[in-house]
Amino acid sequence: MKNRNLNSMSVDELWNLHETLVAELGRKMAAERVRLENRLRQLGSSTGHSIVSRERRAYPKVLPKYRNPKNEGETWAGRGKQPRWLTAQLRSGRKLNDFLIR
Repeated sequence: MKNRNLNSMSVDELWNLHETLVAELGRKMAAERVRLENRLRQLGSSTGHSIVSRERRAYPKVLPKYRNPKNEGETWAGRGKQPRWLTAQLRSGRKLNDFLIR
C-alpha cells in the first residue's frame, strides 16, 4: 500500500479508504472465526458457545450444636445468623456454651 498523507486527502477519498478497510477487516474476521470454530470442533466442542452445566456439590447435613432450653424443638447448627431466642438469651447474660447439645 502506498504511504498516504491522510491530511492531504479529500473527504471522499477518506470515506472510500474507510469503506475499503471495513470490508477487508470484515473478510479477515470472518475467515479467522471459521478457522477458530474448526479448531474448537477438533478439540471436541460442537460449537463455540457450549455451556458447561455442573451439578451442585452434595453438602453433608449439619447437625445442630445448640438447643433452646425453653423449647426443645428450636435448635441452631452454629452457622449463619443467630436465632432470636439465642440472641435474647445472650443479651440477658447467659453464655453460648450454656446452650450446647451434649
